[in-house]
Amino acid sequence: MPNWLKWVITGLVALVAAGIAAWLTWWAPAIWSTARTRSTDFGLLTNFVQCALWAIGAVAFPFRWWLSHRLAPPVAKTFLHDLRLPVQGFVGRTKELRELRQQLRSGGALIYGMPGVGKTELALKLARDLRRCYRHAQFDLNLAGTTPEPLKPTNAMSQVILGFHPEAKLPEGEAELRARYCSALDGKRALLLMDNAADANQVRPLVPPASCVLLVTSRHHFTLPGLFATNLDVLPPADARDLLLKIAPRIGNRAGEIARLCGYLPLALRAAGSLLAATPDLDPAQYAQALHDERQRLERIGTEGVPIGVEASFGLSYQRLPDDAAAVFRKLAVFPGTFDAEAEEAVCEDAEHRRLSELVRRSLVQWDAKSERYRLHDLVRLFAQSRLAEDQRQAAQLRHAHHYLAVLSTANDFYLKGGDGILRGLGLYDTEQTNVQAGQAWAARHAAEDDTAARLCSDYPDAGVYVLSLRLHPREHISWLEAGLAGARRLKDREAEGRHLGNLGNAYAALGETRKAIEFYEQALAILRQIGDRRAEGQDLGNLGLAYAALGETRKAIEFFEQQLTITREIGDRPGEGTALGNLGNAYAALGETRKAIEFYEQRLNIAREIGDRRGEGTALWNMSLALDRLGQRAQAIANAEAALAIYQQIESPNAEMVRRQLAEWRKAK
Repeated sequence: MPNWLKWVITGLVALVAAGIAAWLTWWAPAIWSTARTRSTDFGLLTNFVQCALWAIGAVAFPFRWWLSHRLAPPVAKTFLHDLRLPVQGFVGRTKELRELRQQLRSGGALIYGMPGVGKTELALKLARDLRRCYRHAQFDLNLAGTTPEPLKPTNAMSQVILGFHPEAKLPEGEAELRARYCSALDGKRALLLMDNAADANQVRPLVPPASCVLLVTSRHHFTLPGLFATNLDVLPPADARDLLLKIAPRIGNRAGEIARLCGYLPLALRAAGSLLAATPDLDPAQYAQALHDERQRLERIGTEGVPIGVEASFGLSYQRLPDDAAAVFRKLAVFPGTFDAEAEEAVCEDAEHRRLSELVRRSLVQWDAKSERYRLHDLVRLFAQSRLAEDQRQAAQLRHAHHYLAVLSTANDFYLKGGDGILRGLGLYDTEQTNVQAGQAWAARHAAEDDTAARLCSDYPDAGVYVLSLRLHPREHISWLEAGLAGARRLKDREAEGRHLGNLGNAYAALGETRKAIEFYEQALAILRQIGDRRAEGQDLGNLGLAYAALGETRKAIEFFEQQLTITREIGDRPGEGTALGNLGNAYAALGETRKAIEFYEQRLNIAREIGDRRGEGTALWNMSLALDRLGQRAQAIANAEAALAIYQQIESPNAEMVRRQLAEWRKAK
């Protein structure tokens, strides 16, 4: 029965009762008098009836009001102006607030992002700023999207309806309730903050009429028509420092370090700052040092001053993951930095990276559309790492090391193609450097007890020999080569052992430790001759020649270069032949036989251009320019040097600055 009809019936009952009582009191005294004289008891009864009727007429409406409240089903407490206050010390987010204000002029907004990034506080700040624009009502509903039982859309709509009409009788069907919801909001200037949404299905029925605005926060990324979606990132470093100092000014110059170790995540920053504010004897420097321990960082950040700790906040999202997505999430902990979909599929055994996409939608993994790469926030990575069993960790790291060995080899192959391949190869290595180095480091740690790791450890230096010579510092390169040498010896791989010895000689030569380099070259040469590796033998002879040239023993160096040239021509090794010719040119230039040196440089240049060796081409041009200048041909020397500089800049060679300085000197002297 409609509520209005109940009130009408109540009114009719009261009116009838009062009318009868009035008639008995004023218009029928004779009847009352006769009844009283015949029977005392009947007289008492008629008096009682008269009083009862007056009472019914008097209390019908108050009784109906009391009864409706007494028997009404319990509902959530609702108010028309129910916004919480944002946390104290809100900082930054100026750009995000400006963008959201602009977007809300034409519709609603979804603020999504990882746990602890400050979605709710940003939404509350925005909602309170907009209160005057939405004067009729501001609702603040927690949709409980991270709980096992998210709030049903019907319950959310009911709270809004009852906010406007506390006595409303709510229909049972969702369609009827949706109609009543829209009717209650129609024409109203109301703001609805729906916090912590589970997904689009939960929010879709809650979209209000055009006169209202809907502001949604969620850990999930979803889209709805008319709902502008923005991915909230961590705070910029400067704002993160300001937040820490606002909470605990005594942090002082440690604010930047602590902010970085908290990953600039607002929830972590508030917890860390509140801990230091509440614990005056905790030294900020010692606290920062404690945070450097990754195994204890989440625990050290703590829960002071926040409704939920960082680890517990991550746990709410993790607990809601399907088993297969949770397994992929844990394995992602082996990536030290960014990664692409191909790597994730190989390392996490996730065909077509379906589970990875699910984790992105849930804001547990961050996606950069510009670079097309993924990453885990540092604290999320530590959380995932803490949930990864040791056997699963080792298996995932093995797959990671295998995959990035292949990536390093691909980068080296691009480089060897010359031309644009040089930059492509170097660019690939630069992008994957963190992962490549992590793969090699894992192999090196396990090479002594595991043959598979030993093989990986031996293969890494060879897979990227040319790229690594440009990108690794010589000392770091030596570390890789020593680990590779140990792995090769464990496996009794003489060919790999010879290569590593020769490359160790190169690394020590780059450091200027020439005598030590010669020792490694001689050990390598003995092994290479023993196993009959003519190509590697030629390379090693060239390296010995370079070492003796560096010691000033040029004639001895030429003997080695000539042996190198003979071998390369016998086996058809054009790159090796070009290198030998360049070496001979340098040796004759050192002896003062400049024209003979130029003859070798020209042969070297032709081969480099033939095979697309841009680095070799640049070196030949540069050496020719120096030789031509000694012959007094300054203009031709400058032309060759300019061509060399263009190549060095293209391949990002460290020799570019040397050429640039020499050109400036020559031009100044003209």
